[in-house]
Amino acid sequence: MSWLFRGVSEIFPQQLASLDPGENLVQQLRQCDRPLRVKLGIDPTGADLHLGHSIPVRKLRAFQDAGHQAVLIIGDFTARIGDPTGKSEVRRQLSEDEVAENAQTYLDQVRSILDFETPGRLEIRYNSEWLSQMDLGKTLGLLSTMTVGQMLAKEGFAERYKKETPIFLHEFLYPLMQGYDSVAVAADVELGGTDQKFNIAVGRDLQRQFGQRPQFGVLLPILIGTDGVQKMSKSLGNYVGLAEHPSDQYQKLQKVPDHLLESYFELLTDLPLDALPTNPRDRQGLLAFAVVRQSHGEAAAQAAQVAAQSAGQAGSVPEFSLATVQFPAKLFYLLSASSLCKTSSEARRQLQAGAVKLEGQRLDHVDQIFQTPDDLYGKVLQLGKSKFTRFIP
Repeated sequence: MSWLFRGVSEIFPQQLASLDPGENLVQQLRQCDRPLRVKLGIDPTGADLHLGHSIPVRKLRAFQDAGHQAVLIIGDFTARIGDPTGKSEVRRQLSEDEVAENAQTYLDQVRSILDFETPGRLEIRYNSEWLSQMDLGKTLGLLSTMTVGQMLAKEGFAERYKKETPIFLHEFLYPLMQGYDSVAVAADVELGGTDQKFNIAVGRDLQRQFGQRPQFGVLLPILIGTDGVQKMSKSLGNYVGLAEHPSDQYQKLQKVPDHLLESYFELLTDLPLDALPTNPRDRQGLLAFAVVRQSHGEAAAQAAQVAAQSAGQAGSVPEFSLATVQFPAKLFYLLSASSLCKTSSEARRQLQAGAVKLEGQRLDHVDQIFQTPDDLYGKVLQLGKSKFTRFIP
């Protein structure tokens, strides 16, 4: 059972100090006569997820694999406010259309991690189901469960209050709404980053208020970005996108600082930590291959690995713009136009010999046609073991 708690920072409540981390929850797992309902909420406040976001999603998959019920809550209502945790100022409120579009991209991206296929393993809920139905009376009832002093104890609010930075009343609603999500889905366990402890604890308090057994909180580390200093963030440019192109993922991950490698292996892979290579460069390569394989599959990981080796580990894959290509376009023409082959005749011979791959998949149909450039954007075309080009607009 200990593998279920790999990389976990804290489980609360820890009722007995003598127990190992996770043992109190393990006891509950053993005593429960049904699968636990394990909640993870994600607010679609942007279009892209990065590897830091994948950590609680991977843990949700671990609970799925242990036979428990994953409850993925898409915070389409709470996203309109935005989690104030860690924010020094009020967040921009999103429109319903923006949230809906982001929500779909989030679901598309977590499909590579979660089990969407096995019946009874995944329940997807949108918190607008219950939060949009709250009238003023119910909202007042929710507000009456906490004091202003309790809210100001939340780290981000405390700092902003001390600095006299405005805190708007709708921001106080966020922890209560996230907490009420736990009531709405009757969660037994809630997953979140270490910065979510306050919000998860509010969920426990509200479950007591509504006569439910309070959930356990399982807190996971915040991933440090590829700069080795600050937490992973798209705005800081130190991120690796979950749906990023395999070659880009690989090149970023093979440059992860040495002191972060063990935590990256622990949080982002299932590889045994006692069997990792001792050489840092070998570790970086193994990490890059493992993560790309999880996100994009074996063939894409192999293609990204070969491309990185061809580019001298630190370089980039050559790019070819499709702006001058007239579509529909034949594959043999693209091979010659991109200079992978000197002539169309050579391109045909290479195709017949099975030397051409697109995203790691072998292409051998000499007259294969691509109808639009959208079929190729971002993909890597490979000739033999050492020639590559990535198609760009």
